[in-house]
Amino acid sequence: MKEWKLIIEPKPLRGSLNMAVDEFLFQSLTGEPLTFVRFYQWERPTASMGRSQKIEKVIDLDFCQRNGIDVVRRITGGKLVLHHQEITYSVCSSDDETFSKTLAGSYKLISQALMAGLKKMGIEPSSADQAPPFYAKSDLPCFSHPAHDEIEVNGKKIIGSAQKRTGTKFLQHGSIPLAHDEDLLKAVSLLKEGPAEIRMTSLSEVLGWTVDFGWAVERLVEGFEEFFGVRFGPLKFMSADREKILEIQRQKYANNDWTLRGQVKE
Repeated sequence: MKEWKLIIEPKPLRGSLNMAVDEFLFQSLTGEPLTFVRFYQWERPTASMGRSQKIEKVIDLDFCQRNGIDVVRRITGGKLVLHHQEITYSVCSSDDETFSKTLAGSYKLISQALMAGLKKMGIEPSSADQAPPFYAKSDLPCFSHPAHDEIEVNGKKIIGSAQKRTGTKFLQHGSIPLAHDEDLLKAVSLLKEGPAEIRMTSLSEVLGWTVDFGWAVERLVEGFEEFFGVRFGPLKFMSADREKILEIQRQKYANNDWTLRGQVKE
């Protein structure tokens, strides 16, 4: 039985630090099969955009600055996500024997593992078909429509994910709302300037009670273990690891050259 490394963050972190940890894990992948799974939260509401998105088309930066909302740019693709009252997961792996050699193949497998975790919560999820043709080229937020193989419940998106892949190594992370605030999402994402549909839901809305981060993460971990047939061992960052993470944060995710224009060298 394979052992994967599990990181469950004990407290919410700033958006720039969360992104730095995920990139550190991605950089830590070697040629050997290795998998990290991480669950975390955000210290304050944070708007994250995909690597190639133009900030002026997807985020109301003035609104965010006035209202204490952080803004970060991911190294993954995908669309705008407002991280707030949620579980965020990340999977970093160089194990192509388990995950396949393609983005679509690994994406689908991770979705199936996440659905196994949702079922342990008493939720009956489904895998989405293709999104409407206009969605892929639009500047709409991630939770406007479920994309292919993303996860929905009763026709509404409950998990949105994005991936970066280099050869057999990949990072995939995604948002699982515990609760959601559509008005805030619209304000952050410029949707207040015109009519737009938000097809999202949350764990608490589906289950009808306030879902706790720890309770939900336990069941997601069980879903991953059972679906992939693995066991988890804890991963603790050493002092040298933490120094590297903080350097990535300083050089990149807390740097406007990356956040606003995406120009920091990898």
